Amino acid sequence: MQIESFFPARSRFLGLILFSGALLAPVAGCHRSPAPDVIATVNGKEILRPDLEKYYKASLGDNPQLPSTEQAEIVRLNILRQLIDDEILQQRAAKLNVVASDEDVNAKLLEIKALSTQEEFDKQLKQRNETLEDFKRDLRRQLTTTKLLNKEIESKINITDGEISGYYEAHKAEFNLIEPRYNIARIAVTSTPSPKTANLQNNKASGDADAKKKIQTLHQKLDSGEEFGAVAMNYSEDKDTSANGGDMGFIPESQLHAEPEVYNAIGKLKPGQFTDVLPIVDPQSHRTIGYAIYKLISREAAGQRTLTDVRVQQLIRQGLRDGHAQLLKSAYFEKLRDEAKVQNYLANQILKEGAK
Repeated sequence: MQIESFFPARSRFLGLILFSGALLAPVAGCHRSPAPDVIATVNGKEILRPDLEKYYKASLGDNPQLPSTEQAEIVRLNILRQLIDDEILQQRAAKLNVVASDEDVNAKLLEIKALSTQEEFDKQLKQRNETLEDFKRDLRRQLTTTKLLNKEIESKINITDGEISGYYEAHKAEFNLIEPRYNIARIAVTSTPSPKTANLQNNKASGDADAKKKIQTLHQKLDSGEEFGAVAMNYSEDKDTSANGGDMGFIPESQLHAEPEVYNAIGKLKPGQFTDVLPIVDPQSHRTIGYAIYKLISREAAGQRTLTDVRVQQLIRQGLRDGHAQLLKSAYFEKLRDEAKVQNYLANQILKEGAK
């Protein structure tokens, strides 16, 4: 599981199903059954069934076809694993004193609310069946996770000039372009509702009309001078590019031809400029499934790129950094899991019932 993926929020209700070491001593070897609503614990902190069910129902969306019993339990187990993983991260952040502050939360909340009216914001909270305090709690956990990973992983990565040079020599052919290519960034808004995820700050659109309104608001932000990457990072619903400020990387010209409207719009831009709002079209159904704004970062002609090209150095540096970060995050998270004391009562229950 990638660290950046879905880390849902935890319960507000904290139980005490584990005793302190002093209390356990007289009853060593005894195991106390959890309370009925407790489905897991992480270092003694409870995860409750109502929270799991809330996220499970959200995962179903508007799909009229309910999953089978077995499929439903698989989904629940996957969500519970994510809840456990999130709790492990939150406890580690608290230990290192990098929990997001009230100021962090309130600043991000203001950014989110700037995209809509108070009435629209309240409506979306109601659709998610959560209060403002629920939302702020979830937001705090997301910001805390980011702060933790920045401290423990991102800040410790250093890419040397030697690494960049070595990569270039081993992959020189990758920098010999057989056709022009475009470095493009994108801000995307989809019109299909989805369950609440880690990117709560995205304030996801709930339908086509809502998506149009949101993308137009974002375009206005860009027109007023807000930086494209910051808007993409905070509001784009493209989970694959939002963390990188919407950067889609370098796209060959032939690939852009597959979307004539996008290609024509980008072809009129100078580096640094962005398009009007464009529809995102499903290639199979040909339906509009969202809207996007594209920015042309740079345009490169065909031919060999040398290591003296600053853009080549930046591309290699970022690629090496991303690769190191992914590896370190995976190892870091496995280490945290190994150190945590986790009881997954739901998994135990499923195994027990299946053995009958």
